[in-house]
Amino acid sequence: MIESYLDDKRKKIALLIDGDNAQPSLIDKILAEATKYGLVTIRRIYGDWTTVNMSGWKNTLHDNAIQPIQQFRYTIGKNSTDSAMIIDTMDILHGRLVDGFCIVSSDSDYTRLATRIREMGFFVMGVGKRTTPKAFVNACHVFIYTENLAPKTRPQRKPAAPRGRGREEREDREEKEEREESRPKYDPLPLLKAAFEMAQAEDGWAELGIIGGYLRQLDPGFDPRTFGFRQLSSLIKSFSGLFELRYQELEGRTDVFVRMRESAPEA
Repeated sequence: MIESYLDDKRKKIALLIDGDNAQPSLIDKILAEATKYGLVTIRRIYGDWTTVNMSGWKNTLHDNAIQPIQQFRYTIGKNSTDSAMIIDTMDILHGRLVDGFCIVSSDSDYTRLATRIREMGFFVMGVGKRTTPKAFVNACHVFIYTENLAPKTRPQRKPAAPRGRGREEREDREEKEEREESRPKYDPLPLLKAAFEMAQAEDGWAELGIIGGYLRQLDPGFDPRTFGFRQLSSLIKSFSGLFELRYQELEGRTDVFVRMRESAPEA
């Protein structure tokens, strides 16, 4: 399913945004991610536009041609935005106006909706924070974490203290904290090995694109950017003791193949 969307950019995507669970500063990057899978023809954002917290969206909506959908909060403490989004999604789904959906939210309430979209044979991707419940992530074909879209910022250092042992210890501690902050929360190697084994051909080589497809099946939220790499090939190359890569020029494009080294240690 994912590969077919990458091969045919003419497919139509509906972008539906939960305004209470999205950041205006990331909308252009979210649109770029959705465009990888098709043409974003429907662009809607849902929220109560009478509230102050939605005021930051105005310029973003105009710049990106996103239609705001008003949804009043009829009860204090209850979010009715998800209900409006779900109803609209089902209308679009049954009207067959698009080929896939991009749901922007970190709310677990959309888990059943994503599951239903998949059951109907439509493509569904999600975009949300890393705190998004795993059930919602796994209900999507692809899930993009907003932390991988936000620009990386280094924390501001405190004013320099006089030179001495105290200052050196503080700088060492700050550098260690920065490394810990940027370190991935889990090891990608088990998933890489599992996807490779699924994609491996009889000659021992596996095509990189097929490995990527299996990675998405195993974990829809898998993204090389989580580990500091822009491309999957770069992430695999970082495990040079385990994998080797082969590049093949074919009809103006470069295909990448991966093989596990014979001398690679067992996990």
